[in-house]
Amino acid sequence: MKTPKLSIVIPVYNEEGILHSAVIDLISRLDELGWSYEILLAENGSKDRTVAIGEELSVKHPQVSIHSLGAPDYGRALKEGILRARGEYVLCDEIDLCDTEFYQRALEVLEPDQADMVVGSKVMAGADDRRGMLRHTATLVINGMLRVLVGFHGTDTHGLKAFRKERLTGTVERCQLTRDLFASEFVIRAEREGKRVTEIPIHIVEKRPPSINLFKRVPKVLRDISRLTYMIRVKG
Repeated sequence: MKTPKLSIVIPVYNEEGILHSAVIDLISRLDELGWSYEILLAENGSKDRTVAIGEELSVKHPQVSIHSLGAPDYGRALKEGILRARGEYVLCDEIDLCDTEFYQRALEVLEPDQADMVVGSKVMAGADDRRGMLRHTATLVINGMLRVLVGFHGTDTHGLKAFRKERLTGTVERCQLTRDLFASEFVIRAEREGKRVTEIPIHIVEKRPPSINLFKRVPKVLRDISRLTYMIRVKG
């Protein structure tokens, strides 16, 4: 099978309401852009028809595949999807975004070798974050904590990112956290390992309520921030 230019990795959890339409729309827009690509749906512990819909899509559209962990774990699903990716460039996206404009802007930085990783920031100058105030504030607080505790130099770690697969595979493999903080550890490790990480502002609008309650995530996120701080500051 020919190696695609792009691998789009999308974690999914209980997304039966939008999965089919979102993937079909993404395929249509990618086909218009003329890139060779694959879409990897990284399912993790859904209780609805997400897996069945993903399998139906993979049968009808050979560029789509789905792998399932069987347990809710966003970070582990994302990590496994990245490691499964075959493309020269990997795009990490969200099913309620499928932001091909970000793909284009990121490749404009990656292809001329101006960076190894591009992070889509929801909070840097020029960004337009139209999520609820609570989620916007949570992003500011978490990334502020990461700057103070582990010396992170950027403005955002979670969400859209793009990178050259061959240059970041080792970094992905060295990440130890799963769940919500895998994405943060990935960006922070890349930065600390001397990879060229740059940010570009993005426009973000919620197309459906979050699949996991924000307040239920707080204890686990705080615990993982403590673990990450220990790993970076003490273990190195």
